[in-house]
Amino acid sequence: MNDVLLTVAAFSGVLRTILLAGGLALTGVAALDWASRTRRISPFSPVSRFLRNSVDSRLAGIDRQVTRMGGSHTSTPWWAVVVYIVIALALIALVDMLGGFISELGIALSSGPTGILYIAVSWITAILRLALLIRVVSSWLPRLAYSRWVRWTFRATDWMLVPLRRVLPSIGPFDISPIVAYFALGLLGGLLQAVLAPGVR
Repeated sequence: MNDVLLTVAAFSGVLRTILLAGGLALTGVAALDWASRTRRISPFSPVSRFLRNSVDSRLAGIDRQVTRMGGSHTSTPWWAVVVYIVIALALIALVDMLGGFISELGIALSSGPTGILYIAVSWITAILRLALLIRVVSSWLPRLAYSRWVRWTFRATDWMLVPLRRVLPSIGPFDISPIVAYFALGLLGGLLQAVLAPGVR
């Protein structure tokens, strides 16, 4: 069990380094693309032509979403960075969650029924929070939302979000119900685990 945990921790460290490097590279490209879109650099320069041919087409989905919500297409590169950050955080959370699952599994197996209930609360809360993150990211990429890899997140979270949307106001074009649900799940899961913790060794 300890060897597996060490492997997961090492992989998490490598993943963080790769994602950080990718984020820095994307931020640099986003800055150039923004400069091209706002004509701070000549739209006829080789850099601008490269960005139009190689980058802008890959941002078309985000561009449509930004303009649909009333934003300017010049801000699309920065929104792409935001989407990347959310995806990177979701990947890091997924790997950390795996390490936590393995650690908690060892604890639960040695603590009987209370330990099993404790880990069930932890796992269900973590999976639902991950589903919320994936759902938010997919809302920025409409094609992704119809993927069979993402559809399960809608089924897993509708029971929370539909009632919340009835009572929570939207802030402009933004739906804050996933954010509220995310933190509410963390709070509820933490409270249940605190109640069960005395029976877990």
